[in-house]
Amino acid sequence: MKYLATQFTFLFRQRRVKQNIFALMRFVGVLVGMMVTYSVLFHYLMALEGREHSWLTGFYWTLTVMTTLGFGDITFESDLGRAFSMVVMLSGVIFLMILLPFTFIQFFYAPWMEAQAASRAPSELPRHTRGHVLMTSHDAVTVALIKRLKASHQEYAVIVPDLAEALRLHDQGVRVAVGDLDDPETYARMRADQAAMVVTTQPDIINTNISFTAREVAPDLAIVATANSDAAADILSRSGATRVLQLHEMMGQALARCTIGGDAVSHVVAQVDEVLIAEASAARTPLVGKTLRENRLTDLGVSVIGVWERGRFEFATADTRVDAHAILVLVGSAQQLQNYDEAFAIYNQSGEPALILGGGKVGRATARTLGQRGIDCRIVEQAPERVRDAARTIVGNAATREVLEQAGIRKAPAVLVTTHDDNLNIYLTIYVRKLRPDVQIVSRCTHERNIATLHRAGADHVLSYANMGAGAIMSLLRKSRVSTVVEGLDVFRTPAPPALFGRSLAESGVRERSGCSIVAVRSAGGSLTINPSAGQVLREGDDLVLVGGIDSEARFKDEFGAT
Repeated sequence: MKYLATQFTFLFRQRRVKQNIFALMRFVGVLVGMMVTYSVLFHYLMALEGREHSWLTGFYWTLTVMTTLGFGDITFESDLGRAFSMVVMLSGVIFLMILLPFTFIQFFYAPWMEAQAASRAPSELPRHTRGHVLMTSHDAVTVALIKRLKASHQEYAVIVPDLAEALRLHDQGVRVAVGDLDDPETYARMRADQAAMVVTTQPDIINTNISFTAREVAPDLAIVATANSDAAADILSRSGATRVLQLHEMMGQALARCTIGGDAVSHVVAQVDEVLIAEASAARTPLVGKTLRENRLTDLGVSVIGVWERGRFEFATADTRVDAHAILVLVGSAQQLQNYDEAFAIYNQSGEPALILGGGKVGRATARTLGQRGIDCRIVEQAPERVRDAARTIVGNAATREVLEQAGIRKAPAVLVTTHDDNLNIYLTIYVRKLRPDVQIVSRCTHERNIATLHRAGADHVLSYANMGAGAIMSLLRKSRVSTVVEGLDVFRTPAPPALFGRSLAESGVRERSGCSIVAVRSAGGSLTINPSAGQVLREGDDLVLVGGIDSEARFKDEFGAT
């Protein structure tokens, strides 16, 4: 009933619809008047033939003749009466079978369907809407972003120029609004001046227009745009974007961070204040075959919060056993991680170059980042025109064994799959894993749905444009309270909720109830404790640093009432 009331309210609020309804009512009035006239004439002609019928019978005869049912139980015997019957029948065919359906569809049904469509895909957001996120496309990045926004109970809307596309997305559960992306009135109707952020992931030229247009409407609005080049990033910044994300550069840096590079030392993948999150390979070290309790890594000051095992992450316990393929996720200060490196730097060393499959923008960004880390690499690229560093590039098809052998697949400590085609990345991952069961494989993917497939194919780490871009945008939205460690794992800061005041970490049940771990506590006085002991008691004014899944912050808030 509430839905119908909303539909009628929207329907009768439009001036054109009101005019159509009045036209339909006029037609119905003419039709009713015609029936009454025919019923009166029926009685008059029947009286001329010497017969009498009730008024109800007269209306009954008129309706059966006009609808061409003609039961035949009441008929005229005179030619005049039969001629009258023909007139009634023909007028019924014209008015009831032709004009009435057309008029009903044109003046009522079509506006009703338009009203339904408009309610599903409005062209304006309610006046009270504020703090929402506006998106200008529905692609891999925004799909992942929408999931995070929903988990955080953040309002959003995707602006879609085409009504049919908007309705399709609405039926998939996406909140949409219809409007032209280059029209200032669109952003006014979307309450851009009250929005938390506009996110545009269109091509560079369109992003520039959107940023410039939205900035005119809302001078203080945060606008995040993606760019495919340094030149585009500069133009977007000048056109009004407050933050420009070059996802190919970010992806290359992330892939390089996940590369162990043939050593056993720690590699920092995320940082919150002085808290460092790092990864280290356990392969060919004394750690293999022992539990974390037996390895006594806490003597070095570091804490192992989890273990990656062929793409599967598990939070660590004292009884977690380290096997030959494990990658440890460490938490510590710079000094604590240095202590770890000094203890394990002698193990698992390799001077062989890492192998990058794909020499596009992401592959080149990965090579640059690896070079900054002092890790040599070789790039395999099929298209000669994409080669930028001929000395380190092997031109050929990475899906052929001869090319991979030439590139050094047999000795490479790590293989990074960076092509933009998810299907090809899955193929290459399976092939490389078959050739080198012991090599580290880090793969890129575009669509979030292919992450699990790449893990099953043998990738140790998978990074997607979708989650990486969404994570970066969420960090900006939350003013850097959240950082993505690796795919599917976030680190975030939050004030200690009152529900935890006076309770020790062991008593808090944070990991059991929310799926995340407290890795640092900053007291009200400003002192920071990294890897706090289980007996540390939380106090009012403490700030917590936690690590968990992409929805861990939302679960933590739900469980403990954090703000």
